[in-house]
Amino acid sequence: MRDTRESRLLLVLLIAIAFALITVDIRGGEDSPVDGARQAAATVFGPIESGVSSAVDPVGNAVSAIRDSGERHDRLAALEKENAALKARLGSDDRARSRLKQLDTMLKVAGQGQYGIKGAEVIAIGAAQGFSWTITIDVGANDGIKRDMTVLNGDGLVGRVTTVGPNTSTVLLASDPDFTVGTRMESGDELGFASGQGDRPLRVELLNGKAEVKKGDRLVTFGSQADRPFVPGVPVGVVSRVDPSGGGLTRTLYVTPYAAFTKLDIVGVVVESPKKDPRDTVLPPKPKPTPRPTVTVTVTPSAEAPVDGQNQQEQ
Repeated sequence: MRDTRESRLLLVLLIAIAFALITVDIRGGEDSPVDGARQAAATVFGPIESGVSSAVDPVGNAVSAIRDSGERHDRLAALEKENAALKARLGSDDRARSRLKQLDTMLKVAGQGQYGIKGAEVIAIGAAQGFSWTITIDVGANDGIKRDMTVLNGDGLVGRVTTVGPNTSTVLLASDPDFTVGTRMESGDELGFASGQGDRPLRVELLNGKAEVKKGDRLVTFGSQADRPFVPGVPVGVVSRVDPSGGGLTRTLYVTPYAAFTKLDIVGVVVESPKKDPRDTVLPPKPKPTPRPTVTVTVTPSAEAPVDGQNQQEQ
């Protein structure tokens, strides 16, 4: 298209319409008037995205194997056996081994939190339906996925399901500016709300403006009513900065998330909530502090230095 006055006006008009649709969608929530169009888009484009990513892949079969992992204990045992067989088939393929490691780590997290999960692969980044930080995964309504389900991986919280098609779903990432999740500090009851800031750390507003918080403290999800959209105990991230307390009603923290939102591949949708809050049991072990070497300096007097008594006699 040539750069003319008409083309510029058309571009401005299209941008204005897009922002208007975003505003209507956000205000509408689950009853958004554009939700039908979004689901229709997922129905049309979902199979295409899924087909593009369906190259022959042994790890893809591994993900399919865990999609029925709602039965906690006996199903996990069966999955571990299947994973052992997969390891033998994967051989020396570096990428396949990396993805299988992600799968194993995610299953461990699910076991620690007692979450029933359905595994999925990320088949697209950034949905065509908007400008949000989103991913498309290869499971949908036919796999039992519903809107407002928690999504995690082997590192921690990834996001929540926002749109569900027959065979694919859209996940709003925790890094999105419209994303908010209730949080709880490790080993305590300080509650807050974490919001996405794009490629910057999450911003957390603690409800207690006088809360004692320091760099390195960790947070997990607090959980929602009826565990939708968030189940409790999922690792969120580590405090990287604390704003000075100004005597306000809240206190602001900045949290580096555990999940790397630009490198997502294997994820899990929580389809069955834990029977009880796992609290801090899903958090990774704390790193051991690195010991600082100590240096001892010993001062030896010089043999040529005169003694005070000798100086006095000479004088």
